[in-house]
Amino acid sequence: MKRKRVVVLGATGSIGESALKVARDIPERMEIVGLAANSNAEKLAAAANKVRPGSVCLVDKTKIDILRGALEYKPQIFSGEDGLREIASLANADMVLVAIVGTAGLRPALAAIDAGKDLAVASKEILVMA
Repeated sequence: MKRKRVVVLGATGSIGESALKVARDIPERMEIVGLAANSNAEKLAAAANKVRPGSVCLVDKTKIDILRGALEYKPQIFSGEDGLREIASLANADMVLVAIVGTAGLRPALAAIDAGKDLAVASKEILVMA
């Protein structure tokens, strides 16, 4: 079975954390290639330091320096709403897990679809809006 390369949007929430645990438990089937969070720079950095994705995104641009300082390696860093759409359409990703609360996940979900990614949705709001 081919290993799925996954981007997790909402990596610091409960669903995102569960996805990261699953990825660590089955590394032969799942690789995390991107992580995104809204504003918790420290928690995003801690998660990234564990799984070492090639890309991370923090929507809150005012906390990018905190994120950079907490990372133990040098991934590609995206920020803001545009960064969220960019990480959702990474060329090396097969699937995007949208674990963002409420309607904020709609635009990155559409970017992932436009980029031909498989989509896993954990938010009913974006299904209703789409």
